[in-house]
Amino acid sequence: MTQLSKITVEATVNAPVAKVWEAWNTPSDIMQWNTADPNWHTPSSENDLRVGGKFKNRMEAKDGSFGFDFEGIYDSVIPHQEITYTMGDGRQATTLFTEKDGKTHLATNFDPETENDPEFQKAGWQSILNNFVKYVESK
Repeated sequence: MTQLSKITVEATVNAPVAKVWEAWNTPSDIMQWNTADPNWHTPSSENDLRVGGKFKNRMEAKDGSFGFDFEGIYDSVIPHQEITYTMGDGRQATTLFTEKDGKTHLATNFDPETENDPEFQKAGWQSILNNFVKYVESK
């Protein structure tokens, strides 16, 4: 099986990195923004933000027809700069936080899974990131 290229999604939040970091990592916040589609939601979130710590976000269709746990273990946590984790299936993702002039640039690159088209995966992760930006900027 060939290894697919990593996928990158990016966005800039009109907020300082401390606010962005907090909203990215606080379970009550995660439950508000972690969705790619208005028909979905995140009814529960757990986050132990430290190397070796685990996170688990329950993602479900609002009509109850489907759901899954998005979870992983942190490999690297550098406050206000970087988070790297390995998902349950062995894929890895890294998010970089870069503050400039009171705004925070986020860039996440991740290993795609093999079931869905890479463009579909990129669109889904980008949609979640865009939701995050809207959420933080409205707080």
